[in-house]
Amino acid sequence: MKVPRVEKELGIEIYTTKSIGVGGRIRSVPEDFVVEEILLDGSKATLSEPEDVSCLTRRGRYLVCVLVKRNWDTLMAIRAIAKGLQVNQERIQIAGIKDANALTAQHMSISRATPEQASSLRIKDLTLYPLRFSNQKICSKMLLGNKFHIVIREIVHSPAEIEKQIADVGEELENSSGAPNFFGHQRFGTKRAITHLVGKHIVKGQWNEAALTFLAKSSKFEHSESRDARLQLWRTQDFAEAFRSFPSHLRQERMMLSHLARHPRDFVDAFRRLPPKLCRLFVQAYQSYLFNRFLSERIKQDISLNEIQNGDQMVNVDDKSCLALPLVGFKQPLSSGVQGEIEREILEEENNAQEHFRVSAMREISAAGSLRAALMPIKDLLLTKASTDSVNPSKRKVELSFMLGKGSYATIVLREFMKPRNPINAGF
Repeated sequence: MKVPRVEKELGIEIYTTKSIGVGGRIRSVPEDFVVEEILLDGSKATLSEPEDVSCLTRRGRYLVCVLVKRNWDTLMAIRAIAKGLQVNQERIQIAGIKDANALTAQHMSISRATPEQASSLRIKDLTLYPLRFSNQKICSKMLLGNKFHIVIREIVHSPAEIEKQIADVGEELENSSGAPNFFGHQRFGTKRAITHLVGKHIVKGQWNEAALTFLAKSSKFEHSESRDARLQLWRTQDFAEAFRSFPSHLRQERMMLSHLARHPRDFVDAFRRLPPKLCRLFVQAYQSYLFNRFLSERIKQDISLNEIQNGDQMVNVDDKSCLALPLVGFKQPLSSGVQGEIEREILEEENNAQEHFRVSAMREISAAGSLRAALMPIKDLLLTKASTDSVNPSKRKVELSFMLGKGSYATIVLREFMKPRNPINAGF
């Protein structure tokens, strides 16, 4: 089955299921894509205000809250909250980044903050619900996974066809023990998928190319005002002019441009004007792209994701040893055997190497590497019957809910059910 070019550019080169997809669209409104975070201790961040806040009377260095956000990028939300509370961003910690075009609930810790400060925060589509005090800050090691509730709208097939197609894909995924654990579209930027390209230039020490890719590489899917400004910068490479002409909503780009307008060759310090988490994300996105390519090639060569082959690496998932592929870094060994050959061939094609992930000019964003499970189990999968789409009365909708472990992407599950011809138009 043909995979859209936009996905192949992210390293997602194949479907694991053969059944026909239902098509349709997700994220018609943010409420169609609900994410609720679950921690290892069983704590679940929900959209509604917690009823029991008795723990707020206890002492602790960190105030733990639930952040409910609608249509907000996570890093931009943290920045807005820090500004609203008048605290440094480094005092705010989360367990994981959540979808931007969605309605999400997640845990957040803020050092030396009071419940009154959190409750009084007034930012459109951002709400903080104080939960408790703790001497432990929220971090990624606490995260178990996320519960998703998704509405797929604008489906043109009959209810009977939809239910058969959904059931067929669901059966294939169950027989495969899950879906390939690809990094999803939002890891790379949905309308302008360039984060991994920026990361590739960074690890190769090509800071000029990295800056121009971030600032000036345009996409037909972004707003025309933004696209025109980027195209002009690509032609002129005049950073001072770009700082005057870039739209105000491109805040991160303007942070870099304000520096480059005064120091047009100082690309490393220009990146230092960005939030450190974003700079690390560039390198991590390139790791993710390589992982996707490793995984795609294994599937294309019809090598099992369930059975460990000679030379494969493993991680524990739910107390079981499972196949793992490397997130390339300066400390992480590549696989051996056939899988190792796949990885080395792709790195050679990329003209890159593990040691390049030690970023000498900006050591704080270096990547040591790690392992990631090749397969994502899909837990508690529930599907509703097809019904009339109230937003598009001539079409149908279907709802899905499921849980995925930390770091796994709902859109990778959804692409198997939908098989979208154009993932951008389909809401991915």
